[in-house]
Parts: sequence; C-alpha cells; structure tokens
Amino acid sequence: MPKTRLGAVSVVLVNFRGAEDTIKALEHLRMLDWPSDEIELIVVENASGDGSSEAIRKAAPWVTVVESSENLGFAGGCNLGVAASSGEFVAFLNSDAKPDSQWVRAAVSAFAGDPDIGAIASRVLDWDGKNIDFVDAGLTWFGMGYKPLVGMPSKGEGPEAKDVLFGTGSAMFVRREVFDALDGFDERFFMFFEDVDFGWRLNLKGWRFRYVPESIAFHKHHGTVSKFGSFKETYFLERNALFALYKNLDQCNLDKTLPAALALTVRRSVDRGELKSDSYDFRNLGGDTELTEVIAKASLAGVFAIDQFVSELPALIQARDEIQSSRVKSDGAIWPLFREIDAPSFSGPTFIDGYENLVHAFNILDQPRNTRVLILTGDPLGVKMAGPAIRAWNMALALSQDHDVSLVTLSTLEALDAPFTLHKIRPGDNRNFERFEQWADVIVFQGHAMAVFETLQHTDKIVVVDIYDPMHLEQLEQGRELPPATWAKQVADATTVLNQQMSKGDFFLCASDRQRHFYLGQLSALGRINPSTYADDPDLESLIAVAPFGLSSTPPRHEVQVLKGIRPGINADDKVLLWAGGLYNWFDPETLIRAVADLSKRRPTVRLFFQGTKHPHPGVPEMEIVSQSRELARSLGVLDSAVFFNESWVDYSQRQNFLLEADAGVSTHFAHVETTFSFRTRILDYLWAELPMVVTDGDSFAEIIGAENLGIVVQAGDEHALSDALERILFDTDFIQAAVDNIRRVREEFEWENTLAPLVEFVRNPRHAADRGIAIRDEQNRGVGALRAPQRRKPYGVRHDLDLVVHHLKNGGPRLVAIKVLNRIKRRR
Repeated sequence: MPKTRLGAVSVVLVNFRGAEDTIKALEHLRMLDWPSDEIELIVVENASGDGSSEAIRKAAPWVTVVESSENLGFAGGCNLGVAASSGEFVAFLNSDAKPDSQWVRAAVSAFAGDPDIGAIASRVLDWDGKNIDFVDAGLTWFGMGYKPLVGMPSKGEGPEAKDVLFGTGSAMFVRREVFDALDGFDERFFMFFEDVDFGWRLNLKGWRFRYVPESIAFHKHHGTVSKFGSFKETYFLERNALFALYKNLDQCNLDKTLPAALALTVRRSVDRGELKSDSYDFRNLGGDTELTEVIAKASLAGVFAIDQFVSELPALIQARDEIQSSRVKSDGAIWPLFREIDAPSFSGPTFIDGYENLVHAFNILDQPRNTRVLILTGDPLGVKMAGPAIRAWNMALALSQDHDVSLVTLSTLEALDAPFTLHKIRPGDNRNFERFEQWADVIVFQGHAMAVFETLQHTDKIVVVDIYDPMHLEQLEQGRELPPATWAKQVADATTVLNQQMSKGDFFLCASDRQRHFYLGQLSALGRINPSTYADDPDLESLIAVAPFGLSSTPPRHEVQVLKGIRPGINADDKVLLWAGGLYNWFDPETLIRAVADLSKRRPTVRLFFQGTKHPHPGVPEMEIVSQSRELARSLGVLDSAVFFNESWVDYSQRQNFLLEADAGVSTHFAHVETTFSFRTRILDYLWAELPMVVTDGDSFAEIIGAENLGIVVQAGDEHALSDALERILFDTDFIQAAVDNIRRVREEFEWENTLAPLVEFVRNPRHAADRGIAIRDEQNRGVGALRAPQRRKPYGVRHDLDLVVHHLKNGGPRLVAIKVLNRIKRRR
C-alpha cells in the first residue's frame, strides 16, 4: 500500500461494463473545488472483458487504473482500489454518478470538525437534482437497509446534518485509518448491503457516520443487475440481510430476531412465487399427485439465500466473534439510527399477514429503551470551554456510547455537533427543568444546579454529584480580598451548597485520592457513612469514586502557527514556556514572572506566554491577579519582550496549536489548603502534548510529576530554584528527553476512557445509595432502589400516527396501512 498522504483524498470508482459512464464521472471529478495535487483518482476495472481498461486509460490518462483478474463485486472492487490509494481520506463514487463541485470540500471540512467522525454520507440526488436518492439511512428489523424519502422531491438544502447508521456506497467518504481498522467492506456481500454492514460495524466501534447535506452527488440508476435477472438481486438482498443481521446484533437481540427473520424470508419467497404452502397438507386430499412442480426463481432466491447463509456460518461466526468482542456501543445506543424498523419492504397478498404474525409473536418492535442520562453544567458550551464544561462534555461523550444523553448548560450555548442532544436552561427556570427531570433516569451535575432547581432537591431519580472541584475551599482563596463579612458569606454559601448535594446524592465523583479522603470526612459529618451504606460496601466505592479530569486519547495535531514567528516578540527559534488555562488568585504567577525575568538575563530567547486571562463564562470577572501580573511584568521590563499575556481565551479546539509550539509547561501556586486538594487540569494538557513541566509542590499532581520524573517540582515561592528549574527544562536535552519518555508512559492512565470508567460503570447499572433508597421508600412508600429497569415508551399522538401512515404507504401500499389499522384496533380491544 502506498504511503498515506495527510490531507489528500483518494476517490475510488469501480467499473463493470460501464466505461462510458465512468469516463463522464472522471471528467466531473476534475471540476471539483479541491487542489488537484491533493486528490487521487483510482478506477478499479472489475474484469469487464469489454476493453474498458483501454478506453478509460485513453480518455483519462491522469487516472490510476487497477485491473482485477476476476469480478470482485462492488465490495471487493472498492477494497482493491483503497489498497492502491494513498489519501488520508478515501471516497467512493458510483461510476454512473457525478459530484457537485463542493462534494469533497464539504466532507473534509466535516472530518476536521470532529475526530470521532469516521465516515461521511453525502446527499445523493437523481441525475437532474430533482428527486432524492439518499438523505438518511434506515434498517428494518430483519436486516434490510433502506433509504427514507427516496424518490421524493428534493427541497433545497435537504435535511440538516445528522448521524446515520450507514451511507450509500454511491457517494461516501471514510477516514483511511477507520477503513483499515474495519478491514474495509465485507467481500462476502459482493454487492448490496455491503455499505449497510460497513456503517453498522463502524457505529458499533464507536465512530460516527455523519450525513453532510453540503456534500452532494448525482446518480443515474441504470439498473444493471436487472439485465442478469431480478431474481439474482433478490438472492443477494435476502442473503446479505441475514449476513448483516447475524454479524452485528448483540446476542439477546439476535436470539429474538433471527428466527423471525428466517421465517419472514420463507414467507416472502412463497408469496413471490404465488405458491400455496398448505397444498401439501394431507387434509387436501385428491387432486395433484405430481412429484415435481414448477417454481419461480424469485421464490427459490429466498430459499437459496438461507442455504448460503447456512454454508457461510463458520466464517460468519468468526466475523461475529470479532465484532461483538470489540464493539464499544450497545444495540440500544445505536437503535435510534435504525429509524423506523417496521418497514415490510414487500407487499404481497399473503406476506403482510405473515409479517404481522411474526412481529407480534416475537415481540419484535418492543425494544427496551436506553437509560436516559441528564448532565448539567453551569459553564458555557461552545468553541471556548473552561474545565467544568470540558468535563461535562466528555462525560456526555462517554455515556452516549450506550445511553441516551442530554447535556444541558445553565449558561450560553453555541451550535455544536455532538452525538447527544444539547440544551440551555436559565438558572431558576424550574418549570422548564421539570421536563428534563421527568425524562431522565439518571441526573449527573456539577456546580450549583441543585441550589437553583428546586425539583432537583426533591427528585427521586438517581443523582450523581460531580464534586471534583471543592468549591468551598476555592472560595477561601477567591474571596480573600473581599470585605470580611462578604468573604465569610461566600465560603458559607459554597459549604451549604456542597452539604446539600452530599446529603442527597446517590454517587459522588472526585478528582484524586486526596479529595476522596477529604470528602469521606464531610460525608461522615453529614451522616452518609452509616450502616446502610457500609453494610455491603465497607470500602464505600459504590458511594464515592475517584474520576479525575482526563485528556483525549487522540494525540494533538498542529494545524496552524499561533505563537512562534506569529506573536510579535516571539521568534521562531525562541524557547516558549506555556501557562495553559486561566489566571486565578490562588495561583502564584508573580514568582514565575520574576524567575523568567531573571532567567532571560542569561537566556535571552526565553519567552513565557499566559494562554488565558478572560474566562469564557460571562459571570466570571477578570481576577485581580491578572492586572497585578501585567503590572509586575511591566515594572521588571519584560512585558511583551519575555512575558506575554493572551487577552482572551483560546478556543478549546485550537489549544493544541499553542501546546505543540511550546517547549515546556508551567504551573505555580501558593501553599495552602486549596492547593492540597486541588487538581490542576492544565497539567493534563501538558501530558497530552508531551510537554515536560515545572510545577510548585503541594498538590496531587506535583506528587505524580516528582515520583514519575515528568519534570521538576520546586518549593512554592522559591524564585531562584524556579529560575534554575526553568533553565534545565528548556535547555538540558538529555533531561528533557527522559521526561518526555516518562510522560508517554504515564499519560494513558489519564485518558478520558480511563478516568471516567467509574461513572460509566455506575450508569451501566444505576442504583440509589442504600440510605437514600430507604428515605425514598419512607417518603413515597416505594422499595429500595426505586429506579425500575427502563422500558421503551412508544411514540404516540396524531402527528406520529400520520407519519406512520406515510411510512407504511411508501413501504407497503394501502393494503399494509389497512392491515396496520385493523391490527391496532384488535390489540386495543
């Protein structure tokens, strides 16, 4: 395989006896709004045997033509094309399709916006752009993929961007690393549903398949398969649906669904051939005694499909084992992507009756719903996010793998792309909050949410309290400069808020073992450590767990120069010390500034950059330490020459550019109780970017940095020791390399997947704390562990019923609608 070229796009087309269309598609690809040196066109000639290779090479000499010695089908042809490609992204375009000029640019832009997006589904229209071919993906309960709204008139921009189960192979994009990780398309499928199976597997692995309406292609639809007999298409559709179903459903759903799917295939085959399955009944005496019967190939197609499914079972078992053992998402988590599973896809006269019998006998449509998790943060959600919002966002990402998650901010909300829903509630708007509380099974919150929503104070839902930030200790430092009475009130108010939360929570999350020991004392004082919580859990792990702030497992990538050679006063070869995050009164930037001023006399290329001074939350004012630090740097003559202040806050998605241009990270603070129990999240960014660091002692991270040799720890307030440490961390190459090697070893334990594991495990089996369950029972005459197993609530209402009528008309015709109505009447009776 050629070496991968970052940023490049490889477009693969598979040709089988359609050279004329393929050449037209290649001509349209030359008109893309995309650099010609960043696109690679590959045509797989799939053993057409009609001179297609020569015709394509002659008409498009700029294209790489890969010849197959046999017809590998669409799946095998695409895999062969990717193997010969070199782009960071691979795109697939049908040979009878043409792209819009923005087809590639819109897709790559979507990839850049979220590393969790593994594939892009384009909006596909008919050749004239009048009618829809693909704007969404659906999957029936028996494994057949379908395209909602296909054939409907196209309306301008089309549906908004959204996550889908799969994209159509006629126009889609995949990250190469994702394509390789999934071993490409399953070549057993040959053609039909290989894109469904691919997208299904991609979602199970935790990547997102994103529909991007701005990425547009146009498709002709020649119907080539019909030339070889429509019964062969039927055979592939029936067989491949069973393949996909067997490989990808979890065991519980497979056990329920597969027998019904097999029976439905037989029923569909009987109906296609207009056969009467009771004609062999002994009670039908007399008449036909012939030992042979003429049966339509359309009927045998389904029988043969089942037989081939049986033949392929040994290989399918192996594929299934790999998929199920490595999946990171549950069936429930991706079930919404199936859209409407009740789509018979056939409307024969006896088939619909059999379909309804199977659906109700096997209880197919009543799928259990996911646990519903409501996460609350008081911080803004947007491109600029501070620690609390970043933590809440990653909690939502982790929990959305298996659950339905709503992330709600009590501050500002920008339009963001996420695999969960985003909302904004005004603090104190209890009426609006009640809707979310009623919806949720589990509520996770941080900050002051319980204080501002009365409903949360009295909820019987399971409550997870995130107390990674000891706000009452923080207020001891933050309010130090206030009048004594105001200072005392702020500390008392924060303590009251925490006491209320710790009295009513079911499960608590803190950031370190130090914090856990501290909070165990507070819980004990509140009476939460008692025989009920202790009896079955003497370590109290099910009451309070350590879940530190985390970092992304995806390494940072430098995208644009932001400091060196860009910021006036910082040259390309300067040594940059980075203060990531904000400046608060409990930090000690002044000793650091003095140390840098001292160091710059003997090392004039040293630069210190404070990354954030203006907090993204509008309610957080600039602290006095910011102006004091600027004034100190000015008085020492190093402002904007050796010491620099960013006047704003760096976008969360852009912080890696600053980190990767820095040579070392710094964090200095005073020695006091806030430091003892703090968890400096900026250190995680240093770990993420492999930055050796200098910190002052006193907090839990200083212990780790010293013990693991990740940098240098100095005593708080020691200006000269700090100056020497900064010099070593910037200029001692052997020491720097040793620190970087150690960081690579240590940082994995702080990846979000690991730090949030206690929360993920708890929500997998949510339960009330033992003593709170007793209280709920006493108050509401309910049993301990009041949360019942989530049950699926079916949609209801006139609008939903009208949508179902349209859906069933489109997928089964008027007869199906009539049967559905009659069946509902029978069930209600």
